[in-house]
Amino acid sequence: MDFSLIAYQQLLHALIKAEYRFQTFAEFLQHPLPRCIILRHDVDLMPANSLRFAHLQHQLGIQGVYYFRAVPESWDESIIRTIAALGHEIGYHYECLTTCRGNMAAGIIDFERNLTALRALASVQTICMHGSPLSPYDSKDLWKVYDYKSYGILGEPYFDVNFNQVFYLTDTGRRWDGDQVSVRDKVKSGFALRFHSTDEIIRAVGNKELPDRIMFTFHPQRWNDNLYYWCRELLLQTVKNLVKKYYYVR
Repeated sequence: MDFSLIAYQQLLHALIKAEYRFQTFAEFLQHPLPRCIILRHDVDLMPANSLRFAHLQHQLGIQGVYYFRAVPESWDESIIRTIAALGHEIGYHYECLTTCRGNMAAGIIDFERNLTALRALASVQTICMHGSPLSPYDSKDLWKVYDYKSYGILGEPYFDVNFNQVFYLTDTGRRWDGDQVSVRDKVKSGFALRFHSTDEIIRAVGNKELPDRIMFTFHPQRWNDNLYYWCRELLLQTVKNLVKKYYYVR
């Protein structure tokens, strides 16, 4: 099954076999390797799934970055601490303008409060916008008024990565070609490559068809070996994709 932990492990093994090296996002920003993978994880829901990902990576001797939202369905302090202790990067998955209904002044206060709380649990050097697809507000707009680097933040993927040089793959929409159903998880890419399934990516890795630098974005709640949760996520995401495509995607 695609979008299972088995499929995820197969992808990691293929990347390791192809002799890619792995960097956290903070490491990449400071000392980018010429041939590397950035494993980004947006912990929107079900943080226990992200913990499983973190353990699998730790067993393979690789690290990723995990972005936590400041909401109960994502924010699990024990899991945040455990993932950090495994050597992974922790980041803040901010959605301040959605939370504060577009109010910039309230939004930056919300950002400061949540960043401080997260830094009490782990080192935080990078942030990443949560898309909030049903919201009319794009939280990246907060940085039209304020400067996240003034908070000791090294970078934000949508601002600080040249996606003409770093190939971007995201499982948004529970597919790897979900740009037609994505509201905000989009980048301007210099690559013409396109994949639908994880198997297609694995084959491309084996055939040496992928670029030297890649950022993967995973939403771990979508990846399940349990058939009930796997089917539930497939059904829910199919409905969400239809709603987003016809009412929210521009």
